[in-house]
Amino acid sequence: MDYRNEASPILLEFLNYHAHIRAHSSKTVDEYFLDLRTFFRFMKIHRGLVPADTAFGEISILDVDLAFIQAIAVTDVYSFLNYLSRDRARYARSTRTDHGLSPTSRARKVATIRSLYKYLTTKVKLIDQNPMQELDAPKSRRTLPKFLTLDECLQLLSSIDGKYPERNFCMITLFLNCGLRISELIGLNITDVRGDHIRVVGKGNKERIIYLNAACMEALENYMPLREAKQCREVSALFISRQGNRVSRSTVHHIVKKCLSTAGLDSTQYSSHKLRHTAATLLLQNGVDVRTLQEVLGHDHLNTTQIYTHVDNSELRMAASASPLAEVRRKDQK
Repeated sequence: MDYRNEASPILLEFLNYHAHIRAHSSKTVDEYFLDLRTFFRFMKIHRGLVPADTAFGEISILDVDLAFIQAIAVTDVYSFLNYLSRDRARYARSTRTDHGLSPTSRARKVATIRSLYKYLTTKVKLIDQNPMQELDAPKSRRTLPKFLTLDECLQLLSSIDGKYPERNFCMITLFLNCGLRISELIGLNITDVRGDHIRVVGKGNKERIIYLNAACMEALENYMPLREAKQCREVSALFISRQGNRVSRSTVHHIVKKCLSTAGLDSTQYSSHKLRHTAATLLLQNGVDVRTLQEVLGHDHLNTTQIYTHVDNSELRMAASASPLAEVRRKDQK
C-alpha cells in the first residue's frame, strides 16, 4: 500500500515517524494509516463536511490538518467507537454483511488515535495538551491460545512427507521448537544460520538470537544439501519454493495446513501461528521461565508473554490439592 497519495501532510509526517524513526514494519504503518483514514472519514461525516450521498470509501482525508485534529474531542471518538461497534462492516471487500467490529479491532483503532495525539503533543509539540490522554479502550475478552499437545506434535512431525519432506520437516521443526512468527521464518537467510543458533529479524526489524536444539540442527543439516543443490532465483533465502523463490506466507500456510491434515489433525483449528503458540506452551510447561520465554518469542512486553502462564493447569491443580481441606468429606462418606 502506498499511503503517500492519500495522507495529508500532517498524517504523512506521523506515518513517516513510525516508519523511519520507530522502525515499525510497513504492515504496521499501513494499519496505522487505515485506522486513521477510517477515523477521519467518519469525522468528516460526523461534522457534516461531505454530502450525505458520498460513499464512505470515496471520502478524501487530504485536507485533514492540525486545526481539524485539534477540534476533535474525546466524545467524538466515543461516537466513532459506537459507529464501529454497530454500523461498520466487519469484513471488508466481502459478500458477507455482518456489521460491528470486535472489541479487539476497536481497541487497536483507539491505540492508533492515542499514538497520533501523543506524537503531536510530546514529539513535535504542535498541541499543548493531549485531549486523548484519558481515552478508554474497549475491554476485550482475552482468550487462551490454541496449541498442540506434545503427542499431537509428535504425530505431526512423524507424518510429514510429499515432494519436499526435508524442507517441510525443517520449517515445522523450527516453528515448534523456536516459536518463530511466519514472517520471521520466511525471512530467514542462509547467513542467518550460525552453528548452534540463528539470527531472527522480528517485528520492527528487531534482531534476536535463538539457540538451536539437536532436533533443529539435524533438520537443518538434512535440508541444507538439498537447498544448496537447487538453482535459486533468490540465492540468499533459506527456505525456497519449487520455482526457486523465497517461500511466501501463503505457501507456508498451505504446507502447514496440508501437514496437519496428513497427520489427522484438524487443519481448520490450527495454523502456523498456532505452532508458535505450541512452542511457547511446551517451553513453559517444561521449566522455561516467563522472562526467558519473552526473549525467545521476541515480545516487547512481558504481559504479552504471560498469557501462556494461564495455559498449563498443572500448577493450578497442585494449588487446589495443597489446601488443608482437600481431603475433608462428609462424615457419612468414605
